[in-house]
Amino acid sequence: MEGAAGRDYPVAMALLPITDALAIEEDEITLRFVRSAGPGGQNVNKVSTAVELRFDARRSPSLPDDVSVRLQRLAGSRLTAEGVVVLLAQSHRTQEANRRDALERLVELIRQAAVRPKPRRPTRPTHASKERRLEGKSHRATVKSGRGRPAHDG
Repeated sequence: MEGAAGRDYPVAMALLPITDALAIEEDEITLRFVRSAGPGGQNVNKVSTAVELRFDARRSPSLPDDVSVRLQRLAGSRLTAEGVVVLLAQSHRTQEANRRDALERLVELIRQAAVRPKPRRPTRPTHASKERRLEGKSHRATVKSGRGRPAHDG
């Protein structure tokens, strides 16, 4: 995996488990090692320890469409216009630790996207809550009407 700075390295062919029912092919993930701005002393100027992970969420054959859509929404600013999720890991001193960190962050993001949101069931306000609301409105109206200029009893 180590090599020249800026070169792309596909991850070895294997399945990366996400949930019990979902896994992605590791060859769908591209890792690029770049120079880090993080810790490392003099080493930081010589060795490319930061990892740029790229995962094409829009075209991934491993992800169901609904998970892909939720992943793209969750990725936010980490998503490119082409639908590629880009994660930069540079908090550790070694390539391997940053690589592991980037993969863990991707797995966690996909896990969050795999959770199907509960559908909202529309409810109607109860009779008592309507009564309380109207009572509050009339009380407020009374308070406000008392703030005006006194009526001229002329």
